[in-house]
Amino acid sequence: MRSKSTIEFLGPWEKINNPNFKGVEFDSFWQEAGANAFVLSPSKWIENTNAIGIVSKSEKTGGTFAHRDIALEFASWISAEFKLYLIKEFQRLKEEENKRLSLGWDAKPC
Repeated sequence: MRSKSTIEFLGPWEKINNPNFKGVEFDSFWQEAGANAFVLSPSKWIENTNAIGIVSKSEKTGGTFAHRDIALEFASWISAEFKLYLIKEFQRLKEEENKRLSLGWDAKPC
């Protein structure tokens, strides 16, 4: 939660998926992110921005949980191999969809 790239991902995700997201608070976190003195817990993020993509529970069975979009993004930062599997799976699914729908979708430059 300290890095600028984390905040740069979480902010737009919330803006797209959360109509109650507090963008002004996000802006202040974004400006401070990456500095050595910057500390941001999931709880502080949720409280200050009204975020819904991350949930933090402190009970016995608690922990920090994220929406699958966010979890996949975090996992791709942690493991380059995982990110490559995601890319391959996306490509496989698009090819399968193309065959089924005959859309002719292609990422090759014209």
